[in-house]
Amino acid sequence: MMYIKLASFLTILPSLVGGVPTTGPHVKRAGCAQCEDVAHGFASLNGGTYGGKGGQIVTVTTYADLKKYAGATEPYIIRVSGTIVAEPKGYEVPIKSFKTIIGVGQTGHLLGGGFNINSQRNIIIRNLEISDTYDPTDYNGKGADWDGIQVDNGTNIWIDHVKLARMRDGLIDLRKDTDYVTVSSCLLSEHNKAFGIGWTPNVISKMTINDNFFNSTNQRGPSADNLKYCHMYNNYMLNVTSYGNYARGETELLVETSYYERVNDPVVAGPKASIKSNWLKFKDCTGDIHLDVDSHKVFKASKFYSYELKDPYDLPTTIPPFVGPRPEIGI
Repeated sequence: MMYIKLASFLTILPSLVGGVPTTGPHVKRAGCAQCEDVAHGFASLNGGTYGGKGGQIVTVTTYADLKKYAGATEPYIIRVSGTIVAEPKGYEVPIKSFKTIIGVGQTGHLLGGGFNINSQRNIIIRNLEISDTYDPTDYNGKGADWDGIQVDNGTNIWIDHVKLARMRDGLIDLRKDTDYVTVSSCLLSEHNKAFGIGWTPNVISKMTINDNFFNSTNQRGPSADNLKYCHMYNNYMLNVTSYGNYARGETELLVETSYYERVNDPVVAGPKASIKSNWLKFKDCTGDIHLDVDSHKVFKASKFYSYELKDPYDLPTTIPPFVGPRPEIGI
């Protein structure tokens, strides 16, 4: 008969909790600054968006571990440490419900791939860089549907402090009745199709888009099709060549305290959409600017949640330094 000293058993017990190793070369227990933050805006409604809060904290440094924990059925807070290269190129890591995927300081980087959320809920993607599936022979992204973050029929999603650039199709695509979403403090840059929303005939989606920096993109800032409520505020758009904020279908767009610099068609509405604007600044812009399109139809965001508007004249200096991964998050 084999006996194990109690002290030795207590030493190894934490690594066996739940049957999932919590120590080892690629996965370990860790602290996680601001990893249990919860979402604001529309993502704060419908029970709130808290991701993997309360679940086990793991740190991943390999692509295999990232896929393993993102696709697990139980809640996880997944810290991404260092650059992880997607294999094969363009593959979008599936994320299941109740996950927080968060970069460790400014080190977390998914290179050559993206993330996919399909019919899942309560997911946070935060403090990461996602980049470089772009093919220079396929500027329009028609050859492969490789997005940075692609969501179909997702509910309660928070995308925050993410840097996205040079993907093959879209940087962020929120599709097919994805609802209760907040996209905040992100950098979307060096790309053709930045941010698309819609691909559905149903007018149910509710989204908050705030404190983001769209820098050197061509179109879709965002292209918002058939959103019930789209609330944009405190965003800075610079060097946008095709169009900026485009309300399509039956979208109600409330756009507030934002700055547009060298943007073509900064704010535009399709034939069925409505727009209400509040204190927007335009510098060296061209094309159409639709500030009031059936504005009496547009919702009032303060009926749903509280938020803070910034002086738009300050945004060129106050937004760019604070978008994308932050050194104090996830450490």
